[in-house]
Amino acid sequence: MKKITIFVVTQIGALQLSIKKLRKMASNLSPAFAYIVVYVKDVAKSVAFYAKAFGYPVRRLDESQRWGELESGQTTIAFTPAHQHETDDLSGEVRLPLSSHEKNPVEVCFDYSDVDAAYKRAIENGAVPVSEPEDKEWGQKVGYVRDIDGIVVRMGSHVNSSKARH
Repeated sequence: MKKITIFVVTQIGALQLSIKKLRKMASNLSPAFAYIVVYVKDVAKSVAFYAKAFGYPVRRLDESQRWGELESGQTTIAFTPAHQHETDDLSGEVRLPLSSHEKNPVEVCFDYSDVDAAYKRAIENGAVPVSEPEDKEWGQKVGYVRDIDGIVVRMGSHVNSSKARH
């Protein structure tokens, strides 16, 4: 019985050492989340749509119109064509949903101080309504739309920490 107990303690100790080692390694890296890349059918149209519908200033749209960026704080929202031979050959093809009952494996989320006004603006500028904003039990107001490529965009308020459950 003592051997089992020692083994368990040893395993827990090893796990604790591994976690400490991982934390130290991570703290040495200091990564910054720089970009989120959204794969779209038409980069120029998507950049213009996101600027109008969601209120983000355009940082750049390259001359080839195969790369566009929105100014969104510390993390840049970038757009590139869904299919391009440079990356398809390296990392595989992007798989887009085949119907409105499917969604992309990523959801774009934006925070607003006035979710109702942001939702209305998005709809008025071509977003497809999915779910009108409503108050959630965790203290956030959330609504959903689809962009011009069918990507689900979550529009929410900052979470009210006094109502958030831990």
